[in-house]
Amino acid sequence: MTRVKIKPDPSLFPAEFRGLLSGADVYDSSCSPEARVFYIERDGGLFLKCAARHTLAREAELAAYFHRRGLTAEVLSYRSLERDWLLTRRVRGEDATAARYLADPRRLARLSGELLRSLHELPHDGCPVPDRMHTYFETVRQNFEKRQFDLSFAKYATAEEAYRVAIEGASLLRNDTLIHGDYCLPNFLLDDWRPSGFIDLGNAGVGDRHVDLFWGAWTLGFNLHTDAYRDLFFDAYGRDRINPDAIEVIAAAEVFG
Repeated sequence: MTRVKIKPDPSLFPAEFRGLLSGADVYDSSCSPEARVFYIERDGGLFLKCAARHTLAREAELAAYFHRRGLTAEVLSYRSLERDWLLTRRVRGEDATAARYLADPRRLARLSGELLRSLHELPHDGCPVPDRMHTYFETVRQNFEKRQFDLSFAKYATAEEAYRVAIEGASLLRNDTLIHGDYCLPNFLLDDWRPSGFIDLGNAGVGDRHVDLFWGAWTLGFNLHTDAYRDLFFDAYGRDRINPDAIEVIAAAEVFG
């Protein structure tokens, strides 16, 4: 996780958060153009996320749900003003893209598969998003209609072919598992190889396990620059719970993600 030390202008922050900036080192930890993330070095470490209005409400609710299950840090405040602001405590450790973890790719791939299986085996009663696949495919349909797509996520030559595979295969998918929704190496943290929590939970909910399986395999290939550890990840997760056809459906759907 990249952090760049900055001197923020307190006037750009809501009044209730300005006191947190006083006397503290502040870093820009953003990794997406859709949101700005500030790391504030005080009280054990705080993250303050800022994004467009009404875009962080679901993430705040899901983070609170995951925290109650010991899976992420505490949500301290959520405010929807001219922009949305979400304040959370820091999850201890480093994200899984830290050099020490990437340097042992076989161990990382096995741990990633085991961690994901343990998440998927948790009960999901009371989850605030009980039907993640409904909104998931709404996004697919909307982005296909708007011609927003990225064919690098699948093997198809055209958006029309990817869309057909996604829609025709949707019946293979279920809302039966607590998923992260963006299960990539930067989104889970390790404390000396011990899992310490998840972050960036805006796409979580009760959905289909193959969403996380797709991203878990994709992120290893992206961050390690090879697909050599894909099978090791799937083996560690457990082939008994994996439907390769469902992963292909997710790959096609993510063209429009």
